[in-house]
Amino acid sequence: MTAPPVPRADPASERTRAHQRAFGWYDWANSAYVTTTGTVLIAPYLTALARADACPDLAEGQSCERMLSVLGVPVAVGSVAPYTITVATLVSAVVLLFVGAVADRHPRPTWLLGGLAWVGAAAAASMFFLDGSNWELGVLLIVVANLCLGASTVVYDALLVRVASPDDRDRVSSRAWALGYLGGGILLALNLGLMTVHESLGISYTMAVRLNLLSAGLWWAVFTLIPVIGLRRIRGTTATPVERSAGVLGGTVTQLRDTFGDLRGYPHTLLFLLAYLFFNDGIQTVISSASLYGSEALGFDTSQLIITILLVQFVAFGGALVFGVIAGRVGAKRTVLGGLVMWTLVVAFAYFVPTGAFTIWLVCAVFIGTVMGGTQALSRSLYSQLVPTGKESEYFSFYQAMERGTSWFGTLAFGLTYQLTGSYRPAILVTIAFFVVGGLILTRVDMRKGIAMAGNEQPRKV
Repeated sequence: MTAPPVPRADPASERTRAHQRAFGWYDWANSAYVTTTGTVLIAPYLTALARADACPDLAEGQSCERMLSVLGVPVAVGSVAPYTITVATLVSAVVLLFVGAVADRHPRPTWLLGGLAWVGAAAAASMFFLDGSNWELGVLLIVVANLCLGASTVVYDALLVRVASPDDRDRVSSRAWALGYLGGGILLALNLGLMTVHESLGISYTMAVRLNLLSAGLWWAVFTLIPVIGLRRIRGTTATPVERSAGVLGGTVTQLRDTFGDLRGYPHTLLFLLAYLFFNDGIQTVISSASLYGSEALGFDTSQLIITILLVQFVAFGGALVFGVIAGRVGAKRTVLGGLVMWTLVVAFAYFVPTGAFTIWLVCAVFIGTVMGGTQALSRSLYSQLVPTGKESEYFSFYQAMERGTSWFGTLAFGLTYQLTGSYRPAILVTIAFFVVGGLILTRVDMRKGIAMAGNEQPRKV
């Protein structure tokens, strides 16, 4: 016996300004972890822990030539961080699909959002305990935190369809991304202050890093309360009945099987996902590897890297808003394609930045900040137009498997290129291929036809 579909609530009661404001606060909450931990601190810090384990007697300024053994496989110290992100993504690729199916059947999606976010925040805060050479614990905590970040964002992104009409989604998504960059920037500014005055406070440099890691987890946990409380009246719906006798797990597997079959009936949705797989892998690899590239290839210290990312954050705040305005005039698809051209030029510029040239590096950071927020925000709103009603979370689980901090083609290519060449410069240059291929595939997506096939309302501009 199948359960009848749960009727969708009146859109007018969900698409309110209050809900749209509460929605954006989750970008503010999780961006602290993405920025402070994922982008700036954890890759260099995990590399330092791994180096301390592989070469405990290494003198300052010397390079570590020894390999670490991970399950019998030799791994270069400099590849530990990108490989860890790769592992987190491979796990996410499977787990997030189940999260999406569960979320579409969950009666209170915001409770699920909060639960996943708080587990991730606990893992992020626990990075405070990383010290000495215990890089293995760091790998575990990164995998858990990144997995929960992706899983919670599956639920979060699906709520965009509930709180914003097709014509409002570019604006709502762009403002939420902008809010995230602002929040991440504010916490990072506080982190920079601690890194600057740690000696006068009587704490070591390592302790300052650990306290900053703790602050990112606490920030994520506390500010998640705003969307969870603000969107508490939104109830789950499903357009696909499932067998009650199958149970939670069996019903979820059945729904996933049906969704995979249905996906073939939405070729433009599938084509968009393929394009996103490539260009977002490029974006995420640049973001997650920027601090590693700056520290290892260009010789910048952690304080300089924090200044760089802080600049990127505040520039990205304005960039996301500007891209939203441009999309309202020329359409989101054209705006994203223009952004991918800019990404290609930015990476090429980064390749030629001389070692120690901090001012030139900051110019590169301004270009990254300008293009970063807009392409990500508009990709989310574009995809939301192609998602069938009632399966938002499931379809966003496919999307999130390739979202921020979960790219695996890019990080794997980055890590392999470093291991083969011993240099981060060719490794960063490899990401250009992802922008080019993704952009070419995106040009083949017919948004109007895809929106019609998904049964959704046509916006004025796409």
